[in-house]
Amino acid sequence: MKVYDVVPGLEFDPEHDLAQSPAWFLDGTHSVPPWTPMFGWFWINFCRHGMQYGAQQLSLPTVKGWDWRFMNGGGYLTLLLVKSEEEKQRREARFKKAILPFIQDYDGLWNGFVKEILGQYEGLKSLDLDKATNYELLQNFEDTINTCRRMWEIHMYMMYGTYTAYILFENMCRELAGIDDTSPLFHSVVSGFDNKVFQVDRRLWEFSKRAEADGLSNVFTKNEAPEIRGRLEESDKGKAFMKDFIAFMNEDGWRMQRMSEINLPTWVEDPTPALGMVKHFTNKGGSFNLDGERQKLSRNREAAEKEILGKVPVQQRGWFEQLMRLAQKSGIFSEEHDHYLDLYTHAMIRRSALGVGRRFVQAGSLDDHEDIFFLIPDEIRRAGIAPDQFDLRYIVERRKADWHEWQKKPNPPAILREGFDLDQAMGVLVKSNDPIALKVVVGAMPQVRPELKADLYGTCGSPGVAEGIARVILNEDELHLVQENDILVAATTSPSWTPVFSMIKGVVVDRGASLSHAAIVGREYGIPVVMNVFEGTAKVKSGQRIKIDANMGTVYILDK
Repeated sequence: MKVYDVVPGLEFDPEHDLAQSPAWFLDGTHSVPPWTPMFGWFWINFCRHGMQYGAQQLSLPTVKGWDWRFMNGGGYLTLLLVKSEEEKQRREARFKKAILPFIQDYDGLWNGFVKEILGQYEGLKSLDLDKATNYELLQNFEDTINTCRRMWEIHMYMMYGTYTAYILFENMCRELAGIDDTSPLFHSVVSGFDNKVFQVDRRLWEFSKRAEADGLSNVFTKNEAPEIRGRLEESDKGKAFMKDFIAFMNEDGWRMQRMSEINLPTWVEDPTPALGMVKHFTNKGGSFNLDGERQKLSRNREAAEKEILGKVPVQQRGWFEQLMRLAQKSGIFSEEHDHYLDLYTHAMIRRSALGVGRRFVQAGSLDDHEDIFFLIPDEIRRAGIAPDQFDLRYIVERRKADWHEWQKKPNPPAILREGFDLDQAMGVLVKSNDPIALKVVVGAMPQVRPELKADLYGTCGSPGVAEGIARVILNEDELHLVQENDILVAATTSPSWTPVFSMIKGVVVDRGASLSHAAIVGREYGIPVVMNVFEGTAKVKSGQRIKIDANMGTVYILDK
C-alpha cells in the first residue's frame, strides 16, 4: 500500500484524464530516463504552473498552456486548447499588445529577469546549510520551492513569447518564401549568434590554453578526468590553476550532468566533468573553433536575410523583419535559459535538499543523505523541525524500489483514448500552434519512407550528410569516450555536452525538435543532426559505422 503519491493530485488517472483529453504525450526530452520522485514533484507542479502562467500573461490565442501528469517517473502532457473562435479573437487582440515588450526590447526584458533570478539564487546560497538550525534549513527549502515556482514563470513567459514569434515567422516564411524550419535557408537566418553556454565553453577552452602556458598540459593529456584534480594539486602552478578554476565553477558551474534531474553532482560539488572538457580542448588543440564557425555563419546569415527579404512583399517587410529579429533570439534563449533557469534552479534544489538530507541522517530518520530525493516536500515538512522524531526509511525503501522498476520498462510515448490514434493526436498538436510542443518537447513525428530503406527515421534538426563511427553516449560521464569524427548517438543532449560538438561529424538523438539543444548547437557547428528517431540508442551500437542524412531524416547502420 502506498503511503503518499509522488505528485498528489497530478498522478495519471486513465479514467478521468482520458475523459479530459484524448491524448497525453510523454515528455521524452526531459523525463527519460524516469525522474526521481522529488524531482518529478518539482517538475510536474511548477512546469505545469509556469506554462499556464506564461500562456495567460501573453494571452496566447490558441492555447492556455499545458496540463501535466506523473506516471512511473515520466511526465505526460496535454494541451489546454482555446475552444471557441470568439475567445481566440479576444485573446489574439490582447496577444498583439502583450508581445510588444519582446519586439521592442527583448534584451532588456530578458536581462531584467536574469538579474532577478540570480538575486534569488544568491539569497539561497547565503545560508550555511551545515551550521543552520533545523528551522532555517526548512525555510531555505521552502524558499527554494518558491524560487522554482518563480523560475518557471519567467521561463515560460519568455519561452512562449520568443518561440511564438519563431512559429509566426516560420508561418510567414512558409507562405511568402516557400520554406520552413527544416530548410537550410531558414537555418542560415537563425544561426550564428553567441550565448552564455558558448561563453562558458570558451572559458573552458581558455583554461586549456592556460594549462599549456603553465606547463600543465601533460596533466590533462596523460590522466583520466577523475585523476586530474589530484595531479594538479601536486604543484604550485597546479594549485593556482585549481584555485581559479574553482572560482569559475562557483560562478558558472551550477549545473548537473543531466539538465532535468537533481540526483547527480553539480560541477561545484565535483568539477571532474568540467576538467574533462578542459582535457578535451587540450587534446584537440588549436583555436576555439566556434569563433571561426560563427564568423562564417554570420556572413551566411546576412546573405540569407537579404535573399529571404527579397521574397517578401514590400508592404509586409516591416512586420516580417520584426518577427525575424525576435525569432533569431530563439536559439540564444534556448541555450541561455538552460544555464540561468533550469540548470541553476535544479542545482539550488539539489543543494537545499542535500542539506536537509544530511540533517535527517544525523537525526536517524534516513540512512543516506541522497535518500532525500525519494521524498516529497510534504514529507520533508513533516520531519523538518524535529527529524529525530521520525523514521522515513519505509517511504524511501518503497519509492526507491518503484524507481528501479521504472528504469526497466520505458514509458509509452503517448497515452491515447480508445479509438484515437497518433495521427489524430499530432493533428491536434499542429492545430494548436503551440511552439513549445512543436519545437521543443514533442516535435514533428518522423515520416517512414520504405523506399529509402533506412534503419531509423527521424526529422532534420540541422542539415547535411555524414558517415562515421557511432558513439552511443547515455550520460555525461561517458563523454570522454567520444573520439574525433565520431557520430554521437544519444537520447538527448544538454549544455554540458556542447564542447564535444567541436570534434564530431554528426548527431542522432532519440528525442528532439528544432529548438532543442542538439539541433541548435548542431546548426552553430555546421554538423547534421537527425532527431526524434526514438530507438537510436537501442538499435545503434558504439563502434558501428553509420551514415546519417539529416536532409531526409534517415540513419543507416552500415555494419550489421
